[in-house]
Amino acid sequence: MIEFLVLAVVAAGTGWLVRRKHRERQAAGSPDGIPCMARYPAGEGRWRSGRVYAGGGGGSRWEPRRGGAVELSGARSTGVRVPTVREGISINPGSRIVACALADGGEIEIAVMPLDVRELLEVVPE
Repeated sequence: MIEFLVLAVVAAGTGWLVRRKHRERQAAGSPDGIPCMARYPAGEGRWRSGRVYAGGGGGSRWEPRRGGAVELSGARSTGVRVPTVREGISINPGSRIVACALADGGEIEIAVMPLDVRELLEVVPE
């Protein structure tokens, strides 16, 4: 009987902590930028997670979690496609891949969720 009482107290404490954390995240709001995964240069290397930031003082750019940012100022999107089966293992298979040509002649592929494609195409127009 004591075990059930201890289990109930632990469950109530866990529920309180989870609810508190949820309220803190709601109060903080959503972070800036578009969450994505990118492969730079396109077709090579591995997919790295990061965010695409639009405009502002530094221009549009993709910032990985680790490493240097890639400037997207002057970049143009060249196509939107679904990931292949092999790419779907590394990234979310429901995402869309936007291929972009950079101003310096390089290429980058950016994978975003379908609801974020329109926002990304505003940052990197066709």
